[in-house]
Amino acid sequence: MTDFNQDKFHFVVENYREICYNIQNAKIRYGRESETVDIMAVTKTVSPEIVNAAIDCGVTLLGENRVQEYISKKDFYKPCDVHFIGHLQTNKVKYIIGDVKMIQSVDSIKLAGEISRLALKNGRVMDILIEVNIGGELSKSGIDRQSVLPVISEISNLPGVRVRGLMAIPPINSGDEIYIALRDLFENIKIKDIPGVSMDILSVGMSGDYEKAVKYGSNLVRIGTKLFGARKYMEV
Repeated sequence: MTDFNQDKFHFVVENYREICYNIQNAKIRYGRESETVDIMAVTKTVSPEIVNAAIDCGVTLLGENRVQEYISKKDFYKPCDVHFIGHLQTNKVKYIIGDVKMIQSVDSIKLAGEISRLALKNGRVMDILIEVNIGGELSKSGIDRQSVLPVISEISNLPGVRVRGLMAIPPINSGDEIYIALRDLFENIKIKDIPGVSMDILSVGMSGDYEKAVKYGSNLVRIGTKLFGARKYMEV
């Protein structure tokens, strides 16, 4: 290991400690100290050596954005749960169905149907989150908020998949109202008590907004840059 690598690994450890500290403070500040907020390390463009350094310092969950990148790196990772969080084409589900613990970026009934088919073929039930385009942005994937409930109701009838909650990427510099709308949507679906839908995960918050997301009910934050640094520095 070069001195540069040692410095990089130390950098990741210190960042992880800071993120944990900030989340704990946010939980106390917003009356959520008894609740769990999971930290996902988003590994896009990050070398396996650096990802393993994050695992060594306490990370237990990885988020993968790209199918081909994940396939090229997965055998080099230390044991860790992996969620797929990027845009997923139906023809690529087959490459990850046997490896990932959850698919967070389900943005259509068609995609859910393919996950269902392949999960059954592989003898498993795949946990999924429904991706919500909470800001109505044309540049982003996800289901518009008005359609989320009927989509979940339909997906809940598919064998081989289990809806566990919602995932979203609020617009940059969103005001509190966006996070409140997402929290309310999550809670309103939860009280519907739809069979086969648990609604126990609200995956919101990234490097720039994770503390605000915790304030408004997120229990899974997806951190890349704040943990690993700017992408151009992520290689070993």
